Amino acid sequence: MARRPITLVLLLALLAVGLAAVARQRQRAPALGPNDFLLTPAQQPGLMAQLSAADASWIPRVELIPGVGSRYVYKRRSGEPPLTLEQVKQMLRDPHRFEQEQFAVQMLLQSLRRADVTVALGPPRLHGAAGEWDPQNRVLRIRPDVPSKGSREFAKVLNHEAIHVAQSCRGRTWFGEQAQLLGLSNQLNASTARHLAEPLYANITPYQRSLEAEAYANQERLDLGVQLLAAHCK
Repeated sequence: MARRPITLVLLLALLAVGLAAVARQRQRAPALGPNDFLLTPAQQPGLMAQLSAADASWIPRVELIPGVGSRYVYKRRSGEPPLTLEQVKQMLRDPHRFEQEQFAVQMLLQSLRRADVTVALGPPRLHGAAGEWDPQNRVLRIRPDVPSKGSREFAKVLNHEAIHVAQSCRGRTWFGEQAQLLGLSNQLNASTARHLAEPLYANITPYQRSLEAEAYANQERLDLGVQLLAAHCK
């Protein structure tokens, strides 16, 4: 008769372990919305093609004006000074290929998947944000219009969010703890300081602002996100 209680205890223990595993799986299941488009490995070539098409719009062009001559046309990024005519001509002679930016995108996507992060194109829950990291569900969203801005902008936004992922890994955020700073520079230039002053950050705490400042200050170091994910998201 003594064996029955022991057997019952073992069964209850196994059931508890099973229920805990199911609960963890449900907690880790990506909370995706109806407008989220997963960036799986199968979808990545389509993304890269879209980025390449958008990159072409950043190469200056010459427009012919009948009866007048021609003019040079180029797109200027927000916060960048106007180019001189000679600089525009140089860009025409030797256009930027965006190979480093595209390589950075591919490496970041690979590293994020290795860190068990789901990457999706979809509207962030925080209105006005270009990207968003949801640590509880391990979902990283990039606003759907960002790829149309080209490889440089997409890589920068993805790298920014990858830095937030590394902050979460260091702080074990999905276990209820707070994301931690990574000890990187938080020196903002005029452009990034302007972003951090936008209304979408008006109600964040001082510590959340320091986490954002660290991401903004380092988002253009496109090789950094991969290194941080490898170091902190093991």
